Amino acid sequence: MRGGKGQFWRAHMAVRRIRQLGDPILRVRCTPVEDPKSPAVRLLSDDLRDTLRQARKKYDFGRALAAPQIGAPVRVVLVEVGKFRATMINPEITDVGAEDFHVWDDCFSFPSLLVRVNRAYRATLRYIDLKGNVNTMDLEGPMAELLQHELDHLDGILALDQPIGLDPFAFRPEWEKNHKPTERYGPPRPREV
Repeated sequence: MRGGKGQFWRAHMAVRRIRQLGDPILRVRCTPVEDPKSPAVRLLSDDLRDTLRQARKKYDFGRALAAPQIGAPVRVVLVEVGKFRATMINPEITDVGAEDFHVWDDCFSFPSLLVRVNRAYRATLRYIDLKGNVNTMDLEGPMAELLQHELDHLDGILALDQPIGLDPFAFRPEWEKNHKPTERYGPPRPREV
């Protein structure tokens, strides 16, 4: 532990194993975090960040990671999209818009597979950050889809549980051979009741 506190923390940051389809922890309903400002939550946030960045290098995709994906059954999600970064503690969707859209979803827990799902096109999200502040975000399109996917992880639900339409599964290389990246997201449509 020489060299001060900074080096101690650097030495303890870790890339964790991303749990794969079939691992029972992916089916657990995660417990809420009681103390968002605890050192354990900060350490989990660091591990999620390091693991996400490593996985992004390996697979060339990825914008977020949920705590159960690295073996921690608590309600924490780390999101990194462009310049936006957030550790979301006890996140919840408080409202959704009236439109849905189709998405070819992917996941680090089954990285070679895409599955077509239906998601709300707009959603309002509330979460607590690492400082204990409550934040609210209005999400649309890919960000709305992303957070719905991550929050499903916290309830033990995977995109694979929600396929829609004919032929809703594709291996990534096959999908990429036959589709443009823009085809990942369909247009918003009024929700069917």
